[in-house]
Amino acid sequence: MTSAFEFQHPWALALLALLPIYAFLRGRAGKEGSLLFSSAELIRAIGGRVRSGAGRLFLFLRTIIVVLAIVALAGPRFVNEETEVQSSGVDIMIVYDLSWSMMALDMAPPGTLTTRFDIAQEQMKAFVAKRPSDRIGLVVFSGVPFLLSPPTLNHDWLLQQFERLHIGLINQVGTAIGDATGLAVRRLAAQKDSKSKVIMLLTDGDNNKWETLEPLPSAEFARGEKVRIYSIGIGKNEPCMLHNFDRSTGKFNLGPDGRPIGYITQLSAANYVVLEKMSKLTGGKSYTATNKQELDTVYADIDRLEKTEKKLKSRRTYTPLYQIPLLAGIALMLLEVLLANTRFRRVP
Repeated sequence: MTSAFEFQHPWALALLALLPIYAFLRGRAGKEGSLLFSSAELIRAIGGRVRSGAGRLFLFLRTIIVVLAIVALAGPRFVNEETEVQSSGVDIMIVYDLSWSMMALDMAPPGTLTTRFDIAQEQMKAFVAKRPSDRIGLVVFSGVPFLLSPPTLNHDWLLQQFERLHIGLINQVGTAIGDATGLAVRRLAAQKDSKSKVIMLLTDGDNNKWETLEPLPSAEFARGEKVRIYSIGIGKNEPCMLHNFDRSTGKFNLGPDGRPIGYITQLSAANYVVLEKMSKLTGGKSYTATNKQELDTVYADIDRLEKTEKKLKSRRTYTPLYQIPLLAGIALMLLEVLLANTRFRRVP
C-alpha cells in the first residue's frame, strides 16, 4: 500500500491570491478617532495606554484564519492506494526419478563429483521458488512411486521435502515411469477447480518396471484428464560407469584420493524416445539435457510456456485532513475574541 497527499478541490487554493488585496485594504490608514474634552485629565482614569499594535495583531490573526479556511475548503487528504494481485495459477506435479542411475557423473563439471541428481535437485528447487502462485506437488519414484506432496501453495514445506531426498531412499530398484506418471495424473485429476494441469517428468532412464501402467498408457490417461506432460531426459547419450555409494545417505564411498571407490555397473546410453511420445500425446513438450546449462534452458522454457495468469486490482481509499486547518482556524478565531475582550479591549 502506498500513500500520497493531495487536495480534493485544488481550485479553491486560488482564493489565496486575494489575501494580499485583503491585507492591503484592511491595513490602510484612515482618520484617527477622536473625542473633544476640555482636559485629558477627565478620561485618564478610564483606561490604560492605547495599544497601537492591536490592529496589526488582529489583522494577522484574521489573515491566518482566512488562509486556514481556504485550505480546509480545498479538502486536503491522504490517498491510500492498494494493489491486489489475483492469480490463477497452474497446478503442477513434479515426477522425480530417484533411481540409482541418477548417481552417474556424466554431467559433472571437470574435477567435481556432481551427480545427475545434484544438478536436477538444484534446478528443481529454483523452479519451485519462481512459481509462488502455483500449486505444486511431488511424486518420487524408483522401482515404485511415492507421493511426497499433493499440489500445495506451501512451497516452504515442499522445499523441505526436497532437502530430505537422496538416491537410495527408495529400496525398490528400477525405473517405474508409467506408474509414477499415473499417480501424478490421479492427484491432478482431484483438483477440480484447476484451469491448467501439468506434469514435469524428470528421469534418466527407460521404463523397466511397472505394476499398473506402462509409459504410453499413462500418457493416454493424462490426455483424458487434460494434463500436459513436459518430459525431461537428463544424461549423455553414451555409456557411463555407476560408482558405488552409500544407500542410506546417497553419498559416494571415497578413497584417500577423494575419488569414489568401486563400481556397481556400467549404465547404457540414454534412450528418451518414449518420453517424447508421452509428451506429444498430451500436447506437452519433450527435452533432453546433458549438462547444467541445458537444464537451465529447459526449466526457463517450461516457465515461459506455463505462465500464471495474474490480474491487478487497484483500490483507493482516502483519509480526510480538512478538520486540521478548520479546527486551527476556529482556535485562532476564539483567541481573537478572547484578546479583543481582555487585553486589547476597546473603550467605546
